[in-house]
Amino acid sequence: MYIGSTGTKGLNHLIYEIVDNSVDEALAGYCTEIWVTLESDGSCTVKDNGRGIPVGMHAEGVSAERVILTTLHAGGKFDNDSYKTSGGLHGVGSSVVNALSEWMEVIVCRDGHTYQDKYQRGLPNQELVDGLLPIIGKSDTTGTTIQFKPDPEIFEKTIFKAEAIKTRLHETAYLNPMLTIHFKDDRKKKEDPEEITYHEPEGISKYMKEINKDVETICEPIKFEGTYEGDLGPISVEGVLQYTNTFQEQTFGFCNNISNPEGGTHLTG
Repeated sequence: MYIGSTGTKGLNHLIYEIVDNSVDEALAGYCTEIWVTLESDGSCTVKDNGRGIPVGMHAEGVSAERVILTTLHAGGKFDNDSYKTSGGLHGVGSSVVNALSEWMEVIVCRDGHTYQDKYQRGLPNQELVDGLLPIIGKSDTTGTTIQFKPDPEIFEKTIFKAEAIKTRLHETAYLNPMLTIHFKDDRKKKEDPEEITYHEPEGISKYMKEINKDVETICEPIKFEGTYEGDLGPISVEGVLQYTNTFQEQTFGFCNNISNPEGGTHLTG
């Protein structure tokens, strides 16, 4: 229900949900790099240099990280002070990925320490220390690393499709020019893994050029942007258009970094 299918599309969507959480950190000004690795054992690792998932005591009596990873609607997207803009499944993404994974391991670096948590099919199997995550080391950096392996009892196939993932990550880099995304496929031969870095400081203007690279263009991309002060806070809009010598019009819409391929009010509005 949450990821759309138990096929390849839904399988890849697990990665997008974890990546989107890191992108939210970037939009909030706390993350500049994301690393996505398809591991040789069939799992995926997503790492960022954001603030790190909160690990302090939650009102539930356990670490906030554990509440976020096991409870629907417990993410920072339901806290108006955490993110002004966010994508993904509105705060349920991490817990959904956890529930659909054979196993998941979480490493959080913040407050000078490195914390660890582990899950099996959505259920925690890491013993807590007075309700808090165990400290496994020191850290002079911050960030979150989540490694998970899709559950073969749920998904029809558990082999991630690299091309679709690379397309999504490159698209994300166009939409977030401040962000650098590193992709690595360790399923290739160990001596020759595929490694790509996506960083697009020109943003959606460069994306437009990429879309129209095989057609005759009449002008350079025309960019516009602005902010509307709505009742629920500021709404920022950024757009770019380019005229070409073709007879077909194409419109690509995104809301909070999420593609709207079928249009809808984000475009018509």
